[in-house]
Amino acid sequence: MTTTEKLSQVQARLEQVRGMLGELKLDAFVVPRADEYLGEYVPPQNERLEWISGFTGSAGGAVILRDKAAMFVDGRYTLQVRQQVPDALFEFHHLIDEPPIRWLATALKPGSRVGVDSRMHTLAFYDAARTLLGKHSIELVEMAENPIDRFWHDRPEPDYQMAMLLGENYTGESSLSKRERIGAQIGKAGADIALISQLDSIAWLLNIRGADVPHLPVLLGFATLESSGDMVLYTDPRKLPNDFSSHVGRGVTIQTQEQLAQALQSLGAQHTRVLADPDNTNAWSQLRGREAGCELITGQDPVSLPKAQKNPVELAGIRNCHVRDGSAVSRYLAWIDREVAAGRLYNEAQLADQLEAFRRELSDIHDLSFDTISAAGANGALCHYNHMNGTPAELEMNNLYLVDSGGQYSDGTTDITRTVVIGEPTAEHRRMFTLVLKGHIALARAVFPKGTSGVQLDVLARQFLWQEGLDYDHGTGHGVGAFLSVHEGPQRISKSGPQQALLPGMVISNEPGYYQENCFGIRCENLVVVREREDGMLAFETITFAPFDTRLVESDMMTPEELDWLNTYHQAVREKISPLLQGDDRSWLENATRAVA
Repeated sequence: MTTTEKLSQVQARLEQVRGMLGELKLDAFVVPRADEYLGEYVPPQNERLEWISGFTGSAGGAVILRDKAAMFVDGRYTLQVRQQVPDALFEFHHLIDEPPIRWLATALKPGSRVGVDSRMHTLAFYDAARTLLGKHSIELVEMAENPIDRFWHDRPEPDYQMAMLLGENYTGESSLSKRERIGAQIGKAGADIALISQLDSIAWLLNIRGADVPHLPVLLGFATLESSGDMVLYTDPRKLPNDFSSHVGRGVTIQTQEQLAQALQSLGAQHTRVLADPDNTNAWSQLRGREAGCELITGQDPVSLPKAQKNPVELAGIRNCHVRDGSAVSRYLAWIDREVAAGRLYNEAQLADQLEAFRRELSDIHDLSFDTISAAGANGALCHYNHMNGTPAELEMNNLYLVDSGGQYSDGTTDITRTVVIGEPTAEHRRMFTLVLKGHIALARAVFPKGTSGVQLDVLARQFLWQEGLDYDHGTGHGVGAFLSVHEGPQRISKSGPQQALLPGMVISNEPGYYQENCFGIRCENLVVVREREDGMLAFETITFAPFDTRLVESDMMTPEELDWLNTYHQAVREKISPLLQGDDRSWLENATRAVA
C-alpha cells in the first residue's frame, strides 16, 4: 500500500468513528493497544489500534477527537510511530510524559464527553480517568458498542486450535493442587472468589496452553476461582480436548465468555466478596459486578506471584531449553560470520528467517516467543524495531547488527539479544559495547539481601553509561514465564515501578543497552534465575548460553573481575553448547569463546 493510499484509508476510518461520536454526542474516544484481556500480545482480530492508525507497536494508544487525533507511545516507539502513522492526521505525544487523559483534560472544554470501551481498560485507569476529567468538568462515558468493532468489516476470524494439556513432568504441580493453594490465599484476603483475567494466569492454573494469541501460548477466556479451589473457565468449549476434565481434576466448570455477565449478576445477588486486581482486570467486569451488588476487594492477581516463582521441575526444564536454544543461536551467529566472510550480505527478514529455521530444528518448540528483532545498522537504534513494518534493510559492512529473539518450548521460554559486528568495528562501537557489557556483568554478579526489588538494582546496569552522561529508555529486566509470556510480572528491573521484591525461582532478563539514533544499537541480554545462597543472601544464576562478540570488547576498559566473569561465562557456553554442534559450527564456537586477555 502506498503512503497516499494508507493516508486515505486511515482518514476514512477516522471519519467513520467521528460519525459515531456525533451520534452519541461524544467529543472524544480513547483507543488503547490492549484488548479485553489486557495482555501485551493481541490476536489479529483484536488489533483495534492498528486498524485505526496503522501503528503496530506493543504499547501505545490513540485519542480521536471531532477535529483531530493524537498518538501516544513510549520511548521505544518514538521513531516507529512516525514511520507508520500519518502525521497529517495525528499529533504525536509521549505516553509517559504526557498521558492521554492528562492531554484530554487540557484539549477539551468543560462539559465535553469522552467515550471509552471499558472492556479495553483497567479499573485503575477508568477510575483515575474519571476523577481527573471530572476535575475539569469533563464526563467519562462507557460506550455500549466499540466504534471500531462497528466499522471493521473485514475483521479477521479467530483462529480455532485445540488447547494443549501440559503434564506434571513440565509443570511440577497438578492443577488441583495449584487451585487449592491459590484458593486458600483468596480466602486469607477476605474474599469468596477472585476474578482471574490474565490469560497466562489461567493457563498456569489449569496446566494448559493454547494458540489463540501469536507467540503467547494461551487460550482466550476469563475465569473465576473460589476460595475452595473450584474454578469456572469462560472460553470456547470447542477448543478443549476430551480429556480436559480428567487432566485438571475436580472442581472446574466450563462456560462460554458470553455467560460471564450473568455470572457476575448472580455473584452480586449473593453479595459475594470478589477479589479483583484493578491494574490488570478490565473495568467492565468489575463495574458490572459492583453494580450487581458484589463487594469488590482490591488485591493483586493471586496467581501472579506463585506463577513467577518457578518450582524445581519448571526450573530444570527452563535450564534445559536454554541450552538447546543457545545451540540454535550459536549456529546462527556462526553462519552469519561465514556468510559475511564470503561476501554475502542478507537483509533483516532473511536473517530472521534463518534464525527461526535453526530454532525450528530443535525438539519441543512450538513458536517464537515474540517477533524477532532483526536490526541492521541504524535500525538497531529502534529498541523494538520490526523489519516487517517496512522494507527490511541489508546488513552494513563495518557496522553493528542487533538480534533479539526467543522461542516457546514445552519446557520453557527463552529471550536473548546479541549484538555483533559485520566486518570491522569502529573505536566507538567497541567503547559503547564495552560500557553496556560492563553494566550487564555488574548486574549478573550482584549479591543482595532478601526484600531487594529490581528498582534498587537497576543502577548497577546503568552506572557506566551514566558516568558518560548516557542512558537507555527502557527497563533493564522483565520477568519471563515457563512456556508462557516472555514478559511476565510482577518482577522487573527498572528505574521506577512496582517495588516487588525479587524472590528465589523468579526468572528475569538482564538487558542493558545503548542506542545512537541513525547510527546503531547495542543490547546485551541473558536470562537469569534468582537463587538463594548458603549465607541467606540472593544472587543471579545466568541460564542463557551463547557467545558475546568479543571483537567488540575493549579489554582495557574492563576490570580483572569483569574479564574473569566474561571468560568463565564463555567457558560455560563452550562446555554446554559444543556437544550440540558439529564441524564448522563447533570450531566457530571454540574460537568465539576464547579467553579475553
